[in-house]
Amino acid sequence: MKKIIFIGRSECGKTTLRQALKGDKISYHKTQYVNNYDVLIDTPGEYCETKGLGAALAMYAFEAQVVGLVMSATEPYSLYSPAITPLANRPVIGIVTKIDSPCANVERAKSWLRLAGCKTIFEVSSKTGEGVWQILEYLREEGDVLPWEKKEA
Repeated sequence: MKKIIFIGRSECGKTTLRQALKGDKISYHKTQYVNNYDVLIDTPGEYCETKGLGAALAMYAFEAQVVGLVMSATEPYSLYSPAITPLANRPVIGIVTKIDSPCANVERAKSWLRLAGCKTIFEVSSKTGEGVWQILEYLREEGDVLPWEKKEA
């Protein structure tokens, strides 16, 4: 699998998405530091929200093959500057989380991610699993066997 780093504000769903992608039981806990899980890098929202910590995100992004800008469908505003994706020298995808929320405005979140420069955008509900397999397919490399493809022995 291609290694991906999740970047986004606090409580946008990065850790829950990481749990869903790994097939773990969903449980909330605050990410306090950058966590490296095999092919998933989960970052604290404060790194995106605090100007002085943004450089750390850039450094950790060098360890990934893909940058995932994560935005909840319930966001009242975007933290991402317009046309920010060219600053990364690797593919940058947008991921809209919490699409199943009653307060979700998926189209608004997608438009903000497009404005940031994301050409590929995924819509995800980590709680229901909707959209999770599409991200796994995107990250898949030749030779990878996804869980639903495993043959019974």
